[in-house]
Amino acid sequence: MNPLDNQEMLQALRQTLTKKRVLIVDRHPPARDSLRLMLGSIGVTAVHGAGSAAEVVRQARSHRFDIILSDFVLDDDRDGQQLLEELRHARLIPLATVYMIVTSERSFSNVVALAELTPDDYLIRPFTAEQVQIRLVKAIYRKHVLRKIYEQIERGALQEAIAACDQVMEKEPQYLYDALRFKGELLQSLGRTDEAEAVYRQALEGRAAPWAKMGLAAVLRDRGALDEAKELAEEVLQETPNLLSAYDFLSTVHEARGDLTAAQEMLEKGAKASPHNSMRQRQMGDVAARNNDLLAAEKAYSKALARSKGSSLCAIDDFANLSRVLVERGDLAASRKLIADMKRERRGDKQAELASLVAESLCLTAEGAPAKAKDLVKLALELQQEIEKEADPWRQPPSTRLAVDLAEACYATGETEAGNRLMHQAAVENHEDKHLLGQINRAFEKTGQPDAGKALLEKVSREIIELNNRGVLAARDGDLAGSVQMLIETAEKVPNLQFLVNAAKAIYTLLDRNGWDEKLAARAYDYLMRARQKDRKSPRVVSALELYGAVAKKYDIPVDQPDSRPVTS
Repeated sequence: MNPLDNQEMLQALRQTLTKKRVLIVDRHPPARDSLRLMLGSIGVTAVHGAGSAAEVVRQARSHRFDIILSDFVLDDDRDGQQLLEELRHARLIPLATVYMIVTSERSFSNVVALAELTPDDYLIRPFTAEQVQIRLVKAIYRKHVLRKIYEQIERGALQEAIAACDQVMEKEPQYLYDALRFKGELLQSLGRTDEAEAVYRQALEGRAAPWAKMGLAAVLRDRGALDEAKELAEEVLQETPNLLSAYDFLSTVHEARGDLTAAQEMLEKGAKASPHNSMRQRQMGDVAARNNDLLAAEKAYSKALARSKGSSLCAIDDFANLSRVLVERGDLAASRKLIADMKRERRGDKQAELASLVAESLCLTAEGAPAKAKDLVKLALELQQEIEKEADPWRQPPSTRLAVDLAEACYATGETEAGNRLMHQAAVENHEDKHLLGQINRAFEKTGQPDAGKALLEKVSREIIELNNRGVLAARDGDLAGSVQMLIETAEKVPNLQFLVNAAKAIYTLLDRNGWDEKLAARAYDYLMRARQKDRKSPRVVSALELYGAVAKKYDIPVDQPDSRPVTS
């Protein structure tokens, strides 16, 4: 029997509802007041209101909301789906928060079709207080059933979260597919692809869910079975043409196959269906730039910047990316206007000042004024070193893309040694970032030295392999302490994701064997946070965070665990 059919359970859930903190998001105060009165009639009194997405972000930073009811149409052409994207991306709402989108019946089908991060439910106007109560109670009960999964994920205890999924499947079979979805994503996030595949195939035996097919396709891609992954994702698109994540996925498959044109086409199709997704526009700009389609790159970067402006999703790279392409296209006036806008918006931000110096230097070089350009490059190099000294590498690290632009400006003005230093540092610290490596190659090509770029990247690859082999050989010889010391030296010399994670995991393995050491543990945690800043979704980072949690738990050490949840819809 469905527990929601049990009157005693239903009454208990209604009582729980009255204790929830609710945020109503709507541009129109009368609409917020109307919904507030409706909630009051069912006993919900802790109700806040917000008239804009920016106001929601501010309130979410200072309050934990149990329920968010957001109108679909928000301010500045944003919508409730984009707000959910930002809140999830910035980790401003926990998994336990109920998020519902309020929309009209007339636009409901369009809203659902373009849902990239699925809300818990939709409220379709017109509705009554009783209908709101029923939908909220249903969502609260689902959150209650899945609460142990949420708790373990947010603790970073992913193995325990997987066990919690198994418990839900056993005790609450009506939520089988919710648990299977979480379990598959958790296993994937840990790099356990064989187990993830089994979970997705189990889900597909009972329900041809698009998420299960896409999960299976991701497993196949990660295993290198690109043709099979492509076929499965295309099958999903035929069945569900508006599943936008499938376009993004197919873009990664085409890119892995070396077909940047097809990768760009996939992203363009996704962006056409949902033009306001800033992260997709950013990605499309990157692929188009690598594909030498500068007009498409300019359009994509412009949209990414327009969508993210004023939000926590906006980064200095948004300005730098667009400025770089504008200079390359010869539109120096537009580049200068963009940088002037950036300086006004980000007054006092040293990275913004650095971006301004670099962009103006590139403009002056393009205009044939190398002496003036060189003066600005010297100022930029001084400022860049100052930024590096002051930076917190696992909260707001210096922009690597901006460093590559500065290196390009160095080459253009004869500051070759400084340019080589910047390029080498960018390449070794981000050797797995294909888009950044593409930017490095393009910078060398634009300054007339394509062979030098290839030689640099080949040298970096050799250095990384040699350094990695040293640590691996020490570990194989059984000298764990020696291996840890060697990996620490490597991570300090080359703080890329691979070496940061390797050093952290080696330290935690040593602590697990020899006992907790506060100084070593702090170093390992610093490495983890820096690796996580580079790629929070990397299975290596996630598994290292899980190891940290397990070892800390063994010695009763409070776990300062960041949000390491897998990306779920």
